[in-house]
Amino acid sequence: MARYAWGARIVRVALLMALVLVAASCGVGQQPSQGGGGGSGPKKICMMPKLVGIPYFNASETGAKEAAKDLGVELVYDGPTEAKAALQSQMIEQWIQQQCGAISVAANDPDALAPAMKKAQDAGIKTSSWDADVAKDAREVFVNQATFEAIGYELVDVMAEQTDGKGKFLVVTGSLTAPNQVAWLKEMRERMKDKYPEMSIASVEPGEEDLQLGIDITKNYLRANPDTAGVFGITSVALPGAAEAVEQAGLEGKVAVTGLSTPNDMKPYLESGAVEEFVLWNPVDLGYLAVHVANAQLEGNMPKSGTFEAGRLGKVELLAEDEVLLGPPLVFNQKNIGKYDF
Repeated sequence: MARYAWGARIVRVALLMALVLVAASCGVGQQPSQGGGGGSGPKKICMMPKLVGIPYFNASETGAKEAAKDLGVELVYDGPTEAKAALQSQMIEQWIQQQCGAISVAANDPDALAPAMKKAQDAGIKTSSWDADVAKDAREVFVNQATFEAIGYELVDVMAEQTDGKGKFLVVTGSLTAPNQVAWLKEMRERMKDKYPEMSIASVEPGEEDLQLGIDITKNYLRANPDTAGVFGITSVALPGAAEAVEQAGLEGKVAVTGLSTPNDMKPYLESGAVEEFVLWNPVDLGYLAVHVANAQLEGNMPKSGTFEAGRLGKVELLAEDEVLLGPPLVFNQKNIGKYDF
């Protein structure tokens, strides 16, 4: 009997251990993850551009990876191959299931992404936006490259210098819903109204971040509207598309072109004379700053006012409790473009 009792005890102990192991593997008794890989692994930041594969967002990825290495965090940098909000929402839904500690997005549509971002918040994930904001209640902080006013005003001032502050203009944008582009357009119109009343935006056309489409839109518009004084391309793809169209039409020096794009993409058009000056900020620094902000959110030390310490960028300004500012926009021309490589 003693031998039988001892054997039964061994069986009961073995069964109990097996149940404990099963429970552990199913998560029974474990606390829900608060993101960032728990206490042992690296913090995981998932960062999404409007789309992948274009120079502007490639440059942002370079800065993001630099910051992730400096901070010792895990970075997932990925996005759709087309600038479509529905594809971004699908990816956010996937990231919620993949234990992202923080999700930061550059939105193609502020409202369309809001449900997925709110779902991430409900799952305990830190949320932020960069480059292009989402609805305010769907993120905790926005990493802004420059104020909308500063960008819109600078674009108009650069164009006014070349056109004597007069004329009708075409704007080629990425999409009609991208929040940053909508905000820039508003400020551009305000600047024209207040300072250059003889300047006006005659048409706004979406280029959908497609270079060939931007070329075709610009060429067709200029053919139909030969009195156009200039073209604004207000995305990193739209501007080289507009410049290429003007160059192909032999209108260099006759139709002014400016906008927002990367120095490496625009060097040929500065050399050809299709473009005299254009505007941007440093997208490498923007990606770097966005990761620093997401990391501060994970660590619980994101300030509500004043300045924010961001690695090699030093102190950057908080415009508001929920907005971090990279700095003023830059104007590029033949004199300074050689200083930049992105």
